[in-house]
Amino acid sequence: MDIIISNSSNDPIYLQIVKQIKGMIMSGELKEGDPLPSMRNMALQLRISLITTKRAYEELERDGFIESYTGKGSFVKAQNTDFIREENRRRAEEYLAKAVDAAKPAGIAFEELTEILKLLYEADGT
Repeated sequence: MDIIISNSSNDPIYLQIVKQIKGMIMSGELKEGDPLPSMRNMALQLRISLITTKRAYEELERDGFIESYTGKGSFVKAQNTDFIREENRRRAEEYLAKAVDAAKPAGIAFEELTEILKLLYEADGT
């Protein structure tokens, strides 16, 4: 599992881990039942505190992405497809909000922005 920690990120380290693991689960890279590295191994691999790794795993468990068993480890939990769709929608809304924030000061009209979105959406053939 490739987790990349950035010192230049505004997100704390535990949140960087959470976001990357959620992304792997939502993309299908990690599937139901896949084991995660132990908290200790993750901390060693990333050269971070065990407490930081524990906090990330606790948040992933609280959000329903993983389940942990004492003595066995942490595993990807079966995902609710409605939840994944909602999470993807939330992420898309974040990106669209950034696009609007960039378009307004540049004088890009709503109609032009929607046309750009339409072209981008249709460009991948779906």
